[in-house]
Amino acid sequence: MDMEIVVPDQVPVMTLPDVAFFPQALLPLHIFEPRYREMLDDTLASSRLLAVAGLDQQRVYDEGAFEPPHRIATVGIIRACQKNDDGTSNLLLQGLCRAEITDITSDKPYRLISIRALRSRTCENPVEAKDLRSELARLLALKRDIGGRMPAEMAEFLRTIDDPETFVDLAAFSLCENPVIRQKLLETLDVGARLELFNQHLRAEIAVLRLRDELQGDLPDDSISGN
Repeated sequence: MDMEIVVPDQVPVMTLPDVAFFPQALLPLHIFEPRYREMLDDTLASSRLLAVAGLDQQRVYDEGAFEPPHRIATVGIIRACQKNDDGTSNLLLQGLCRAEITDITSDKPYRLISIRALRSRTCENPVEAKDLRSELARLLALKRDIGGRMPAEMAEFLRTIDDPETFVDLAAFSLCENPVIRQKLLETLDVGARLELFNQHLRAEIAVLRLRDELQGDLPDDSISGN
């Protein structure tokens, strides 16, 4: 950051399905709904800060629920915005910090929430944190080698990141395909526990990929049921 940014106690929020936004991550957004167009105009004219929260699928059908957000979200700053001729906008949001949603203060014309900014708890043992980060890198590479999704450019970028917290957050945002696990990683404030949770999830995914390869044998993907 070029300067210290003070996160206010109240921010506008977008609640999106299957999204867990992380600090340091860059999230491209296409703004087209009227409420979010108005939110964007107001945000650009003020702090340029807004939160992105995942939609809590377990509470979607609760009585009186309207787009229920997960309790933990991320506040980001609008780094770039391009307005289109049709009134829509494309913007790039950079994550700043985790935040606990303490109250929904308004839903019209767009949602405003009261928040409490959250800090991660760093590992007491820096060597242990670096070991967990190295193990996460190893597991991500192993998953890629046996057929898991990992774009080459992301693999190259992650190799440049030494800080365990930044590494796990960006890896979770970009490479964790399970939305439930992504949200759990977002909600886990202890960096060591966050790294270990992601490592455990990757070990389980790798075991499934290996079993699938063993069962499939030499058959192509669309013929695995014939094995």
